[in-house]
Amino acid sequence: MKQKVFIAGGTGYMGSRLIPLLVARGHEVKALVRPGSERKLPPGAACVSGDPLQMDSYTAQVSGCDAFVHLIGVPHPSPAKAAQFRAVDAVSIRVAGQAAQAAGIRHFIYLSVAHSAPMMQAYIKVRSEGEALIRSLKLPATFLRP
Repeated sequence: MKQKVFIAGGTGYMGSRLIPLLVARGHEVKALVRPGSERKLPPGAACVSGDPLQMDSYTAQVSGCDAFVHLIGVPHPSPAKAAQFRAVDAVSIRVAGQAAQAAGIRHFIYLSVAHSAPMMQAYIKVRSEGEALIRSLKLPATFLRP
């Protein structure tokens, strides 16, 4: 069954690998891309230029999609990046949640984190807050915890 999938983080490590798989299966893919990164988007996805940290930057573009995949996050997480987790990961999931709710998304997929790494407390905390936010918005969701 063909789905319309919106991906936040489409030019990142996971998104750039996920998009070709979805396109090969016949899904229609829209991917959020920061201005200047359009060339990094894999072929087959429609480019949605926007700021993942700015409320309503891309909300209208999510409309009509069946699923929302949130892959945005600070690259190469480490305990030293606690402030970045709060500034990027926490903010981007609030913006994404609002956009998904406004669009009536039928399924939200959130890349979270396994809770078994005690030295990564700041990262775990922000990702747990993201899961709680999605639950509070009552979005049907899957939380991936690699």
